[in-house]
Amino acid sequence: MDVAGRLPPPIRGAGPAGAGERAMGGIGLDTFGRLVRRTWPLAGLLALGACGGIESPVVASRTVPVEAPAAPSGDGTTLGTGSVKVALILPLSGPGAAVGAGLRNAAILALDESQSPDLKLLVKDDRGTPDGAREAAAAALAEGAELVIGPLFAATVQSAAATARPAGKPVIAFSTDAGVAARGVYLLSFLPQPEVDRVIDETTAAGRRSFVALIPETTYGSVVEAQFREAAARRGARVVAIERYPAGNPAAAVARIAPFVTGAAPQADALFLPDTPEGLSAAGAALARAGFNPARVKPVGTAVWNDPRVFALPAFQGGWFAAADPAGFTGFGQRYRARFGTDPVRVATLAYDAVSLAAALNRQYGSQRFADTTLTNPSGFAGIDGTFRFRPEGTSERTLAVFEIRAGGATIVRPASRALGPSGT
Repeated sequence: MDVAGRLPPPIRGAGPAGAGERAMGGIGLDTFGRLVRRTWPLAGLLALGACGGIESPVVASRTVPVEAPAAPSGDGTTLGTGSVKVALILPLSGPGAAVGAGLRNAAILALDESQSPDLKLLVKDDRGTPDGAREAAAAALAEGAELVIGPLFAATVQSAAATARPAGKPVIAFSTDAGVAARGVYLLSFLPQPEVDRVIDETTAAGRRSFVALIPETTYGSVVEAQFREAAARRGARVVAIERYPAGNPAAAVARIAPFVTGAAPQADALFLPDTPEGLSAAGAALARAGFNPARVKPVGTAVWNDPRVFALPAFQGGWFAAADPAGFTGFGQRYRARFGTDPVRVATLAYDAVSLAAALNRQYGSQRFADTTLTNPSGFAGIDGTFRFRPEGTSERTLAVFEIRAGGATIVRPASRALGPSGT
């Protein structure tokens, strides 16, 4: 359900792109995210929640120069010398090995930049396979791991979780397949559902409340369509039509929606079209032939739109999409390059946040550091990629910005908030 590969270039102003992406049904999603170095006080590593004075650990981003350890090469490697053991299960060989190496490096950087983390990371190679993940989880638990960070892929997450959860050990994994989330199996990743919610919320708040949706017939398309229906209903928006089309062949579906989105007085004022750059190119050409005017009907989408090819398409000028604010990625990339001499894979920040969170929770919560009630703190956690929180069922939410496509680039028109809203909204 999710794979790793090369990402498209980032939004203007972001840092260098790397390898590592999520994909569902063959559609890769750019997993760029908010990588802002926080200026909040690090003393105590606490941030007050917006309501009720709830305390929420802040993931540290304080640089502490230390000597770089030798790069680990697989099973049996440990990082750090603390008493609290945490498993780090990654594909260090086999499918996804390049991404796994980048995630491992980010974990090293997080240990360096955390304040006295008292952690020992047990690095395990799952070889990108379910059997490897099961073996890695079992070995780490036998060595005393209290928490599992990783794996990367849906199938490997399921295998690791099947070993860890009966032992009462939580998992913080990087899969983007929400189907593998569960209580105690938390996904620290860039899920499409919050992106859909954010862009629909902002579009309706701007006064555009009549939607047409053009959805690719892929697994990803099914996921975002379901979330679109839910978001539109929650906001009281009118759904004029929903049309699906075979991946890469939208012409017939565009012809069916044309009466609703073209002309001097179209019935819809927003077009939801969550597809890849290749799919959007074909859809944009078909829309142009049909007389679509994005100044009348606003195109809206998800983070798959983060690509210069999309920014150049006439049919999507003025369009909005939701994604994590990438402003801080430059700083993260500079620190990573200074340490490892190469650009980070884009999902490397997930491992950085996971390890930094483990260190912060250990400092603040003692024996309850990795309890489900601690991990699901409704105020969430301030990480390098922005504020995030885990839901009790294992999925995650993030603060997201809304971008507008303008003349070959993308500009933030609705900044990401510092805090998440009430849980479940």
